[in-house]
Amino acid sequence: MTTESMDYEKIISASRLRMRIKSPFFATLALFAEFKATDEIETAATDGKTIFYNGDFLLSLSTQQQDGLILHEILHCALLHNLRRKDRDGKLWNIAADIVVNGLIAEDNNYQLPPEGIRCQEWEKKSVEEIYELLSQECEHKFNLSIVDLLISSPSVDDRQDSRDSMAQHQEADLKAYWQNALQQATVVARSANHGKLPAGIERQLGELQDAQVNWRTYLWRFLVQTPTDFQGFDRRFIGQGLYLDALVGESLEVFVAIDTSGSISPQQMNLFCSELRGILRVYPHIDCQLYYADTDIYGPYQLKADDEIPQPLGGGGTSFCPFFQEVAKTQNLTLQGVCIYLTDGYGDFPTSIPALPILWVVVPGGLEKTQFPFGEVVKLI
Repeated sequence: MTTESMDYEKIISASRLRMRIKSPFFATLALFAEFKATDEIETAATDGKTIFYNGDFLLSLSTQQQDGLILHEILHCALLHNLRRKDRDGKLWNIAADIVVNGLIAEDNNYQLPPEGIRCQEWEKKSVEEIYELLSQECEHKFNLSIVDLLISSPSVDDRQDSRDSMAQHQEADLKAYWQNALQQATVVARSANHGKLPAGIERQLGELQDAQVNWRTYLWRFLVQTPTDFQGFDRRFIGQGLYLDALVGESLEVFVAIDTSGSISPQQMNLFCSELRGILRVYPHIDCQLYYADTDIYGPYQLKADDEIPQPLGGGGTSFCPFFQEVAKTQNLTLQGVCIYLTDGYGDFPTSIPALPILWVVVPGGLEKTQFPFGEVVKLI
């Protein structure tokens, strides 16, 4: 082992010791990370488990910045940013992931980011998937070039392409289990040592991590697909044989879909809503779908089947969610199961009373935060 390698290891060890004082949660995560010096990169990077760093760059930083750099990479690992990228553009994904982890680090006054670390305070409390979608929209449609130019021109801490493309499925599963175990242990240590508290922003990101493992259509599946757990007593045909089998609910399902056509919805978002509706109709042909367009008024219903053309959207005014739920309450067929799906950005007036039917809000990137919906289940369209 060279003298330089020993110096680098001392820096890493000292940083881990400082983390024990600053944050038991981060210190525990640091024990699960592997570190390797390399001259192949300019700053630092990770493949999801091993953290690679340029020794000269590490030495150029102050003590607090060294801690910030190491924590930056550890958070990429623990939040599974390498695995969550999937087939997304590597450059934009890395920027989105940097916004998230740098926001978390900035919330803790015990650490400093390396020079020119990427920040975007208006986005950093969102999930990395949502930030990526927002960046993609900005780049494609040039809504706000100043933001995109600023972020893309800023040097990213991770200047190495991750190795996820060559990672086998079993390796992905092992890596996910590895960091899930790390997060569980870190949470236990932090709660016992810090009066039950986790570092600022971490619980939010852990929730986003859980959501990221489930595509929003999986939530839809729970609403639209009949399963053996959906039963109404025992099937009488088999009782005489001494078999007490659950009687499944019939396949008929009434689905009320509202598409937000208020002025805040862009043409691109409207196309996305209509595309998702076509997908619903194709995948679930057994449903009885009633489509409404809604701003402050209601337009419809339009009875739709799998092969039907979707009517031209109507609206363009303000946003109120009340007319849709009022209409559903009047027209629902009580002989059928029913659910409501509302595709929206979430900005509008909500009813004061909770509607009777199950409700799934499907929200575009940049829309209202989940915690601000007064009822129903909320998923982001990412």
